[in-house]
Amino acid sequence: MNAEAEVLVEEIGGIGLVTLNRPKAINALTLGMVRSISAALTQWSASDGVSLVLIRGAGERGLCAGGDIRAIYEDLLSGNLRPAGFWREEYALNQMIADYAKPIVAVMNGIVMGGGIGLSAHASHRIVTETTTIAMPETSIGFLPDVGATYLLSRAPGESGTHLALTAGRVGAADALFLGLADFHIEMARLADLPKRLRDCRSAEDIEKQLLSLATPPSPGELESAQSWIDEAFSADTVEEICERLAARGEPEGLDDLQKIRGNSPTSLKIALRALRKGREFKKLAPCLAMELTVATHLMRSHDMREGVRAAVIDKDRKPKWSPARLEDVSDEAVEAYFSDSDLK
Repeated sequence: MNAEAEVLVEEIGGIGLVTLNRPKAINALTLGMVRSISAALTQWSASDGVSLVLIRGAGERGLCAGGDIRAIYEDLLSGNLRPAGFWREEYALNQMIADYAKPIVAVMNGIVMGGGIGLSAHASHRIVTETTTIAMPETSIGFLPDVGATYLLSRAPGESGTHLALTAGRVGAADALFLGLADFHIEMARLADLPKRLRDCRSAEDIEKQLLSLATPPSPGELESAQSWIDEAFSADTVEEICERLAARGEPEGLDDLQKIRGNSPTSLKIALRALRKGREFKKLAPCLAMELTVATHLMRSHDMREGVRAAVIDKDRKPKWSPARLEDVSDEAVEAYFSDSDLK
């Protein structure tokens, strides 16, 4: 095993252990990492010596901060189409995790964003800790919630998933459990016992029993108590109407959400709402991933994604100049064009 490898792959007592190993970059995903994880899962699926898979991140900062956005930005500037290839293989890995015949336990400690959600939230057993921050910042960088988020968030209670997507929000452990993105809260100090506890597990029921024995209640979250007004505001058919409802309510939380939404890409906001509504209609993950790939490939060529990444990650001035700059200037026809693959062949 090469300790400098971007992904460490081991077999320990019946456990297939995947460790994302770029701690200085909060384990941000590269194409090589996606391929290494896919290869390991493929091998273990046919191995009698592996009964379950455990996915974790090196270091204490987080499981994964998403895709390597700086590398993607360089490709966007040069017009290189590599990001589309990366997303295609990444989404295939997300589907593999969702369909995997053996249990997959994912440890969602620290920062879990974008691609990190794709690696963990589709697993059969998902652990959050007191350090967990799950973030969906895509509409703030001119992108859309992807890696199957249109499937996951559209199935969250009420409109809580829509709220998270449009505000480009972040949540802790309790809210992750409420949203259906996680299953167990286990304190960081107890995670050291995890491999030993899982070593003799031979079924999903065995794993659940062990995880429940380690689990503790998380600190209270915010979404469940706010669900009634979130549902009232975010059930609207358009982003404009959502904003109107938030403004009309006049509550501090709603006005805070309104300010966040107004700072995000108008195009991405409308695309995200449309994608979540379509995702709710789909019965399976696969069509959501296919839809996301089509939209992402269009967005890769757009002004707003380049500008959003520049403002948030490259220059860090937090002052993106969106085009169009106003919600009312983003037509329904323009939004629908992002969902068409006729010109991507």
